[in-house]
Amino acid sequence: MPFQKSRRCDDGHVGAGVNFHVTVLKILVSYPDGFAAMEDLKRDMAILATSGRDWTERTRRLAGRVPGLDIFSQGLIDRTNGGWRITAKGRAVLGLMEARPDQAPIATQQPPSEPELAPAISRNIPAERIRGRLAARRRRRNARMQARAS
Repeated sequence: MPFQKSRRCDDGHVGAGVNFHVTVLKILVSYPDGFAAMEDLKRDMAILATSGRDWTERTRRLAGRVPGLDIFSQGLIDRTNGGWRITAKGRAVLGLMEARPDQAPIATQQPPSEPELAPAISRNIPAERIRGRLAARRRRRNARMQARAS
């Protein structure tokens, strides 16, 4: 079986990386005071990573509401004393991701209350550009498949 590259999301992040960021936020928010030791975090990550396709699809869907999500550079977590702690900003971003569409607009349609989150949340890619990217991907994939068949 040939090596398979990981898929990228529309915002350029590797899918697994985006899932990692969402999973870390979800794990940390479930702990008292939002702090988890590295051993606990690794254990919980392993459990969720092997829990099946539902978790992967859920994290990808949540991450789609906040394009460009990066828990480290955006200050959504603090790394201290052998563990990680979710910050107030991290809780706010997670709340935006988890808001139901009928309760609140998704993050790309509603400006954030904190100015630091604006670059990550307000990015809005035109639909024509996305369609163009998808069409280009399809053409490249078809060309590769035809080259292999020859």
